[in-house]
Amino acid sequence: MALTVKTFGSMSEAAAALASDRTARFISGGTLLMRAINEGDTSIGALVRSTDTGYRQIRSDPSRVEIGAGARMVDILANRDLAFLHPAARIVGGPAVRAMATVGGNLFAGSPYGDFTTALLALDATVSIQAAYGGAQQMPLEQFLQSRDRGSGLVTAVTVSRPASPDAFRFRKVSRVKPKGVSVLSIAAYLPATGGRLSNARVAYGAMAPTPIRARAVERALEGRSLDAAGIALALAAAAEGTTPATDALASAWYRREVLPVHLRRVLLGETG
Repeated sequence: MALTVKTFGSMSEAAAALASDRTARFISGGTLLMRAINEGDTSIGALVRSTDTGYRQIRSDPSRVEIGAGARMVDILANRDLAFLHPAARIVGGPAVRAMATVGGNLFAGSPYGDFTTALLALDATVSIQAAYGGAQQMPLEQFLQSRDRGSGLVTAVTVSRPASPDAFRFRKVSRVKPKGVSVLSIAAYLPATGGRLSNARVAYGAMAPTPIRARAVERALEGRSLDAAGIALALAAAAEGTTPATDALASAWYRREVLPVHLRRVLLGETG
């Protein structure tokens, strides 16, 4: 099958082109898509791209950050205003991958990939989606991940709340090969506290389900608690609830569940590495 490339000046035109051709795929960084093509995926008949400069822009204010879906991991790392996301961007592949991999592409990465998305999920991200016909809509990232394979439109941006303090957001990736190995699992946590007690904590896991997931049981266990021995013990007891990890070449489902509390404890204690 011949592979065609179609270029459009706006995201709305690109979204319409995708909707009109079931074999078309949107290409930006291409780190996932080109691998699929090179490995012989014959379901892809056309590549759609856009020259819309807004697709790669990063906009921020004191409380929120909007990241264009076409922004690359190197763009995140070059932006001092996004220092809280640097740990999650830094572990996406090696230098060559980070120079191409985009924020939007990471949203579609299957487990055990998608570590950057795990960080966005803990930051309560919303996804901007350009419909094929009509305007853009906003969708919570958690909802988007549950429906991403049904092709509801073209992702144009992701918006996150800025952490209240540098220590409030924590991220940890566990891999067998450092620094750029594929994840055994990843954990992101937003832990805002008032008077030493947590309120509305958000914890997300990568590689513990087919897509990144919120650790709802852990969040409930942490609500109103301090990050002392008792509070952490409650969170660890609930660590694996709701997870459905896979067995693959990196680790078994059993192993992922076994080591999850170990690394969750390290995240809650603020340990890095």
